[in-house]
Amino acid sequence: MAEDQQEQGTTGMATYGYHDNKQSHLNRLRRIEGQVRGLQRMVEDDAYCIDILTQTAAVNKALRSFALSMLDEHLKHCVGHAVANGGAEADEKVREASEAIARLVRS
Repeated sequence: MAEDQQEQGTTGMATYGYHDNKQSHLNRLRRIEGQVRGLQRMVEDDAYCIDILTQTAAVNKALRSFALSMLDEHLKHCVGHAVANGGAEADEKVREASEAIARLVRS
């Protein structure tokens, strides 16, 4: 949502739930990026199909794990703060979280 609905950091920018673990999340994403590049190399090098599928499953698992971590932080921080404040913002944050969970379940 809009910045004015999030906590404001010292720079005046919005602070989201993942903020305290931002570097860890970036490191995870870089590892996932490396895994995807590895998949590209495997295809370029005509690797065995099963080996490519095994690596694809590892990438999918890493992305699911990352998504669940982000969801957990969103629920604890963004939704938690909105629910504590109550009102329409709380309803909106719960709705957003429910929709995000539905997307993750479908994927």
